[in-house]
Amino acid sequence: EASQRSQPTLLPYAPLHLRLFKSRLHTPAAATAHHTQPAFMTAEVASLSNLGGFDPFAEAGDNEDSGKDYVHIRVQQRNGKKSLTTIQGLEKNFDYKKVLKAFKKEFCCNGTVVEDTELGQVIQLQGDQRKNVSGFLIANKLAKKDFIKIHGF
Repeated sequence: EASQRSQPTLLPYAPLHLRLFKSRLHTPAAATAHHTQPAFMTAEVASLSNLGGFDPFAEAGDNEDSGKDYVHIRVQQRNGKKSLTTIQGLEKNFDYKKVLKAFKKEFCCNGTVVEDTELGQVIQLQGDQRKNVSGFLIANKLAKKDFIKIHGF
């Protein structure tokens, strides 16, 4: 009677693949089979903790000295589809409010100038405006193409 209760009751007209699948599911060997280690995971591969120390996600040239003369254009994901573009590293003698006003008028978006203790003044724009800002800076000769770094996804 105990063996009859452990086996699922299958109707004779159930498709063959369902009958085979359900019969394999309720065997004791199938219950422990998915907990075994895959064949390609050997002890050598599992014991490796570092494969060379190269970080592929690190930004190229993330040194302290390399970011002084560059204009960094970044995008930050907010909630959902919303994003924020930040521009940092423009020359100090520019009037940031006038540059922001030109960005807002050109790209039809809102923005603000934020004062940061480490980074100085940073311009924030609504939306993903990385390509627009880069083209605007080059066209108006506010920055050279070689000194603009575009970051983000």
